[in-house]
Formats: sequence, C-alpha cells, structure tokens
Amino acid sequence: MPPPPPSQTLRTQAPASASAPAAASGAIAGVDAGAYRLEDQAGHLLRRAHQRHTALFQEIMGTLDLTPTQFAALARIREFGETTQNLLGRQTAMDPATIQGVVQRLVARGFVERRPDPADRRVMVLSLTVAGTRIAREAITRAREITHATLEPLAPAERAVFVELLRKLS
Repeated sequence: MPPPPPSQTLRTQAPASASAPAAASGAIAGVDAGAYRLEDQAGHLLRRAHQRHTALFQEIMGTLDLTPTQFAALARIREFGETTQNLLGRQTAMDPATIQGVVQRLVARGFVERRPDPADRRVMVLSLTVAGTRIAREAITRAREITHATLEPLAPAERAVFVELLRKLS
C-alpha cells in the first residue's frame, strides 16, 4: 500500500511562540524541527512528483516514442525555428554531451536536419524536417494533456502558483 499523500502526513502547526525557533532553523512550518520525516522533505516530494509526471509522459506520449529530452528539443526548434546545437542545448537546459546525443537521435529518426550556417560554415544549423514538424505538433498536443494530468490534483489557482514556484526553484 503506498504511503498517504504528504498533505495527510504533515503535523499540525506549532503555536506561534514555538514557530520562531523553527523558522530560524530553516524548518518548514508545521513540521517538528527535531524530527526527520522523509515524507516532509522537499527533495523526496519533488522526486515523487517527478516519478508521477514521468509515468504520465510515457503513457500519453506512448506511440510517438520520444524521450522528455527529445521532446524538449523538438518543441524548442518548433518554437524558435532554426537554431544551433549549442543554443538549443542552452534553451533546453542540456549539457553539450546530452544535447549532442539527443540531436543525433532526432537526425537519425528524420525529425531534424543539420546544415552548415551560411554565415559561418563551421557552425551547424538545426531545423525540423516535415516529419519533425508533424511529430512536434502531435507531441505538443499530447504534452498539454500531460501537463493537465500532472497538475490535475491541484485546484486551478494552486496550479498557477505551483508552476511559478517551480520557476523560482529552477
């Protein structure tokens, strides 16, 4: 049986007089500063949320057979148009080795093409092929479903706040 949701495991808020030392020590409000409970830890909760999102991604992307990094690359190229591999890596928060492998796989699948930059033939420019444009469009439609399913447990107002808080953390 899976553990109860974190919202059901948090302890009740300490009285105001007891919360000052907890706040000073960096403890989360409502959590006993002396206890270490895994289900109260940000990293653990982020990992569990990521696992849930990843399972939804795999289920909904399904037959498109794209990894999250491949999807991110396709979505960015579709959004910004032609780009260099270096810039694409920065736009998707991938290190050079990772983006290189992602691009190689997308080229091999016929979704991305590489060609020399006319202004500097040492630089390769990436763009979507017709097949890449088609799969990116379908993947983005599915990605909206994934986002909706990921955030579904939250109230509409909580969704916007949650996404904004994630932006602050990343």
